[in-house]
Amino acid sequence: MESQRPRSRVQRVIERANNRLSVKWAAGILAASTLLSAILGLYRDRLLNGMYLNDIGGKPYIDAYTVAFTIPDFMFFILVSGALSVSFIPVFNARMAAGNKESAWRLSSSMINFLALITLAASILIMIFAPLLVQYVVGPGLNEQSQVLATSMMRVIAINPFLFAITTVIASIQQAVGRFVFFALSPMIYNLGIIFGATVLTNEIPLFGWEGGVMGVALGVVIGAVLQLIVSSLGLIGIGFDYQFKIFKKNLAFKKVLRLLPARSTDQGLDYVSSIVDTNIASRLGEGVVRSYQQATTLSQMPINLIGVAISTAAFPQMTERLGQGRPDLFRKELRAILRVIIWLAMPIAAMMFFTRGYIVSIIKVGGDNLIANLFGVFALVILLRSVFHIASRSFYAQQDTKTPMIISLGSIIVAVACAIWFVFGLNLGAFGLAWAQVIWAALEIAALFIVMARRIPKLFDREFGLVVLKMLLATAVTSIVTWLMVQLVGIRFDDQNILMVLPQLLAIGIVSVVAYVVMSQILSLSEATPVIDRVKRIIFPKPKVTRD
Repeated sequence: MESQRPRSRVQRVIERANNRLSVKWAAGILAASTLLSAILGLYRDRLLNGMYLNDIGGKPYIDAYTVAFTIPDFMFFILVSGALSVSFIPVFNARMAAGNKESAWRLSSSMINFLALITLAASILIMIFAPLLVQYVVGPGLNEQSQVLATSMMRVIAINPFLFAITTVIASIQQAVGRFVFFALSPMIYNLGIIFGATVLTNEIPLFGWEGGVMGVALGVVIGAVLQLIVSSLGLIGIGFDYQFKIFKKNLAFKKVLRLLPARSTDQGLDYVSSIVDTNIASRLGEGVVRSYQQATTLSQMPINLIGVAISTAAFPQMTERLGQGRPDLFRKELRAILRVIIWLAMPIAAMMFFTRGYIVSIIKVGGDNLIANLFGVFALVILLRSVFHIASRSFYAQQDTKTPMIISLGSIIVAVACAIWFVFGLNLGAFGLAWAQVIWAALEIAALFIVMARRIPKLFDREFGLVVLKMLLATAVTSIVTWLMVQLVGIRFDDQNILMVLPQLLAIGIVSVVAYVVMSQILSLSEATPVIDRVKRIIFPKPKVTRD
């Protein structure tokens, strides 16, 4: 009998990374990777803002770069993105639970091939119509030079929907089987590609005749997307995935996903319509406003991704399994527990970010920026709402209901767009009108979702849940006072401050504020604080190891 070849060290590392994870470990890994990706994103933005936003002459270039992303991102969001994962995973898990692996793998192959074809066609169309899209849809307020540059960059970035589509299917397969390591690594790799473009490809490279400039950043975006696909693919090793270059049109699982996909895709697309409208309006408000508004939005998205998206993504496969097992009681219990954790985390973070917004903005732009900081102050109100939104919407997707969130999104987005136009052009609020419209949109959407959830899932929002939220609100209020006092105590100016001077002070404010919140949570008997306090006790007072003679 022929002996097996010894596995290499790399193979053993990949196999260990591809072990199935519990919800707790998955959420931890996703949160950690999201945090690291956010740090890389901050460094990326600091590089770009230092290169272009600080320079009046460079503002049209950074605005053009920002505008160039809008349509490719829109096509990815409407065709793939979250639409796929919430439609694909419940159906895939149902096939795997029934022991029908062949159907599950045929579904996976079909989705890869189908979405690759659709997004490739979309990418080609974006390349062809880029000039019209920039001039009339996303950048009508840019000057002629900026529109030409935005068109060129959009044509380069247009390949991203195709690359992201394949990556997303692969990532969804890994989520469904409880693998999260390589899925979690891929966003960091993407940011590294952009950083490479900003630091290397923006310079002239004599050997290749490359002139560099902001086009180098656009090329870095594509390099990052390719590397992200490669890294994500490593997560498929060892699960027995049988890929076939074929679309199984008669596969019942594939047909079911296609029935679920349009409603969620429309919902996702409606969400992104707001970004297109905002970009269009912001381009009319002066040079640099598009970038400043986008930066404030990005900063608010970081805690949302770190808390709402990471926890919801980790919990979603198990939520679908609970319903598949016929245990709605466990589904309700776990949904309520996840809601509590997200609110407990997001509420104080939103408050702390509001009071430290000047420090945070100075990290991505040397010397700070009043417009970005003040916009970010408004967006701080969205952090809690959007963090809760992700688990609220997934409670419907776990029930294979994609239509209800879509209808709610449609109604709220109409109100949001109307408010944006009125606030900016009617009340002359400028970019702040766009920000306040986002707050109204998030509030309406989560309120509507909660009303339907309460009717569909009895006893989800009981008296105990309401009392817990009030306690969290009280703890957050005390934390806000502590944060404000710390900011007044430190009280630095941001003009020409080095990042190494700002970070320690921000860290000190953050530590004191977090300690205040955890202590208040413990005083108010909030169970979410107990694991945190227990972990700190184990670090400070480790138990001695018991040795046997």
